[in-house]
Amino acid sequence: MNHNVTFMPQGKTITVRHGVSILEAARKAGIHIATRCGGKMGCLMCKVTLPEEQQKNLLPPKEGERRKLGSLLEKGTRLSCQSMVQHDVIVLIPEDPLKAAVRKQLEAARNRDNEDFI
Repeated sequence: MNHNVTFMPQGKTITVRHGVSILEAARKAGIHIATRCGGKMGCLMCKVTLPEEQQKNLLPPKEGERRKLGSLLEKGTRLSCQSMVQHDVIVLIPEDPLKAAVRKQLEAARNRDNEDFI
């Protein structure tokens, strides 16, 4: 059985087999999810977020993922290397922290420039 995985904010959708990990689906879709451990649940870098109504579309987390994420699971955070697709699903890819910091600085600089013209 095949399922669609849609990655946001990219808006890219890919069709994968039942039981494929979100990390593998992202790689097939050409979407980068950071990881150092190669998908072995060692680095915790591959976190993704699922809206509440989408959480049932992945297989439930196993004990190892529960221990690693703790209360983050309740907020919809999952490890993409451990999250297996069981229905069509929408996954939110968090912005890279370094890119987010640079973006905020650029926005602040633009806002200061715009205030100079008012």
